[in-house]
Amino acid sequence: MIVLAGLGNPGDQYARHRHNVGFMAVDAIADAHGFSAPREKFQGTVREGFLAGPAGREKALIIKPLTFMNESGQSLRAVADFFKLSGEDFVVFYDELDLAAGKLRAKTGGGAAGHNGIRSIDSHLGNDFRRIRIGIGHPGDKSKVTGHVLGNFSKADHDWLDPLLNEIANAAPYLASGDDQRFVSTIAQKLTPPRNEKPAKAPPEKTQPKTVHSKEEAPESPFADALRKLLGR
Repeated sequence: MIVLAGLGNPGDQYARHRHNVGFMAVDAIADAHGFSAPREKFQGTVREGFLAGPAGREKALIIKPLTFMNESGQSLRAVADFFKLSGEDFVVFYDELDLAAGKLRAKTGGGAAGHNGIRSIDSHLGNDFRRIRIGIGHPGDKSKVTGHVLGNFSKADHDWLDPLLNEIANAAPYLASGDDQRFVSTIAQKLTPPRNEKPAKAPPEKTQPKTVHSKEEAPESPFADALRKLLGR
């Protein structure tokens, strides 16, 4: 069994925060793959289902801790104890401030990099769990970080966020088969716009050739014609 854990804070007032993008990602997966209705268990909200991938159908549990971000590890520890799982069975989705908005990275293990939810999981589960980091971008000013992370995604953000969540759901079976890098690369490929072909060069404009008169062919002036008539008298 694989456990897909999304990190965030419970409550409607936090639902659209950038810090809750982990919740959004696992909700998208559960909805797309027909998981069960949410119910409260393991100090969180759980949904159960299957992910059908290259290696066959894999049972999956989705959990969103209700302990608030800073205590996320308690909920995941409860799941691990009940099902006799290790950290390697968990894939954790969370926001990454130092990744450009909309970018994904996958890795196993590593440090918390200042993320309180990851720090909590490290303390309860160890740090050998799999991680999907979802870039939310940096505001560029350290003093604005808290407001950025704990602020709602803007209307413009949804231009990249909604397609990203859709592709996360579509590619989730790769996580069930343990191919985290293919999960990330498939999404990147789907969301990268095709390169524009170089426009064909326009044919040169056709211009009418200028008529060049030789001295013999040069048109006579009206004065020359009048002089000839006068001389002919």
